[in-house]
Amino acid sequence: MSFRKLWMTGVTVSLAVLTVQAKTPKYAPPVPLTPEQSALIQKAVAQEKVTVKAIQEHTPVVQTYIQNMRPDPKLFSVPESDQYLLGRVDFGKTFSNKGYETKSTSHGFFKGSFKYMSGLTKAFNLSYSPTGFMDMMFLDPVSFDQQHYDFIYVRREFLGTIRTLVFDVHPKPKTGAGRFFGRIWVEDQNGNIVRFNGTYTSNPNDEVTRYYHFDSWRLNMQPDIWLPAAIYAEESKGGTGKKGEGFRAQSHFWGYSLKLPTRESDAESITVENAQDQSENSQDVGPLAARRQWVSQAEQNVLDRLVQAGLLAPPSDFDKVLETVTNNVIIGNKLQLPADIHCRVMLTSPLESLAIGNTILLSKGLVDVLPTEEDLAAVLSFQLAHIVLGHHIDTRYAFNDRLLFPDEATLERINMNHTPADNEAAAKRAMDLFNGSIYHDKVASVSLFYQQLNVRSKQLTALLTPRLGDSLVKADGTPWMAGFLNQGPKLNMEDTTQIAALPLGSHLKSDPWDDRVYALNLKAEPILNPGDKMPFELTPVYFRLQRYQAAAIAPASANAPIPQQTQPAAAADGTATPNGTTAPPQAPDQTQPQAPATDGTAAQPQAQPPQTPQ
Repeated sequence: MSFRKLWMTGVTVSLAVLTVQAKTPKYAPPVPLTPEQSALIQKAVAQEKVTVKAIQEHTPVVQTYIQNMRPDPKLFSVPESDQYLLGRVDFGKTFSNKGYETKSTSHGFFKGSFKYMSGLTKAFNLSYSPTGFMDMMFLDPVSFDQQHYDFIYVRREFLGTIRTLVFDVHPKPKTGAGRFFGRIWVEDQNGNIVRFNGTYTSNPNDEVTRYYHFDSWRLNMQPDIWLPAAIYAEESKGGTGKKGEGFRAQSHFWGYSLKLPTRESDAESITVENAQDQSENSQDVGPLAARRQWVSQAEQNVLDRLVQAGLLAPPSDFDKVLETVTNNVIIGNKLQLPADIHCRVMLTSPLESLAIGNTILLSKGLVDVLPTEEDLAAVLSFQLAHIVLGHHIDTRYAFNDRLLFPDEATLERINMNHTPADNEAAAKRAMDLFNGSIYHDKVASVSLFYQQLNVRSKQLTALLTPRLGDSLVKADGTPWMAGFLNQGPKLNMEDTTQIAALPLGSHLKSDPWDDRVYALNLKAEPILNPGDKMPFELTPVYFRLQRYQAAAIAPASANAPIPQQTQPAAAADGTATPNGTTAPPQAPDQTQPQAPATDGTAAQPQAQPPQTPQ
């Protein structure tokens, strides 16, 4: 629905014109559907009720990241501010979100989620409808049927390997505000709605629209179960920025297989699965070894708790990529460490890293924005330096009872960030580690990344605010690794061959059902103009859909190569292979910079995630 102000230049207006306008229908009369199309719509209406019930049976994590945009004469548009929210969807009695807060939350109708919900309301200028922001997960959770909506057939369209029929959907007259108005994609086998794109109707008496446009995607996560995976919202004008120029926003859902969040009053407990005995073969343990074992016990307890809370991905093949890059730094510096260094991926977008014992964690957002392997080596060196300097985690977590709290209290109860003094010392040591590694001659690329980070730090404060670990920047916005700033060419945003940082979502995808992460398999996209670079920015969401395929279990072998991993139901990059699998991480030679494309434009280097050198 569009709203326009009519400016009167005269005292009278032609009554005939007004009469014609008043009688003009709001929508074109719907074209009758064929019997086959009508049957599919009836199936979609019935299946949507099943989907709503399936969604209510789970408690996924929801992450919303918003960038308020302003126009730029050379880059088209750039972020001027941002906002980040993390919560847990809870359908106990109402549609609500339990935010992962750092302070105690209130109780009542929204059951502790008021701060999360009010933050989204402020960000999107939404009013509280019966389901609030969660409407974007649903077309209409109560009245999606042919009594309330008209359906107009558009065309057939493939979304990945899924054949769909596309329909425009209009609410019938006098059915009230808050109805969906847009387009739906219905897969042709069982009638599941796999994508819907549009907005909700506002009250015609409102001066401004209360709802913005969004694109909502679902994935086939289990047999014949399609659940919300991601939502992209965008407005060119009327956003929440200071100049009201518009915004972009992404919401991602994961952790559908997580159990119902525990309550403060419950008898909480944690079951540690697949625990491994990492003890040495020696008969006795000396004081130093005992201290290290104590730290290791706290490390494992925290890692298990973060996985349970839906904040940390389970171990994956991509961890081996991170560990190989870390080992390149260790070997280059001839470091003697008492235990192997492991690496894991956090599922959140804020750019942060942390060291828990001998395990280095990088956020998915941080991995996504790094253009090259040497950039990855630099951020890993920062946390490796903390380990080398003996900046251990709080060993109180070696007592398992200290981790018995509700999932949404995880960020409040587990504090992993280091002190400014420790970060200063680690930054200095990390520079030495990087310069002593095989990446020392590629410092110019790292310099560009930290220059770009320095440029955007004032606008993207939410993205650069850690929720669990260490930030990339100090309180004043300058990078901790500021020593890199003057070791390369000067940042030039207009140079299309100079890729300093990538958009979010450039390297990794995750399975919303079991939270495992996978490397994207992308082809290089040519950079045609400076606006194509989009450092640290949000972009629209697009999936190449495919049907659920159960993982094939192969016999394990101690000497077997890394097996292929079963993909999630859909690949966010649109490159799902026919059998639903992806090759293990490759190791291309990255000793030479990427050459420009033959047409003179630069090829976007996010075609491959950071990999290990030959």
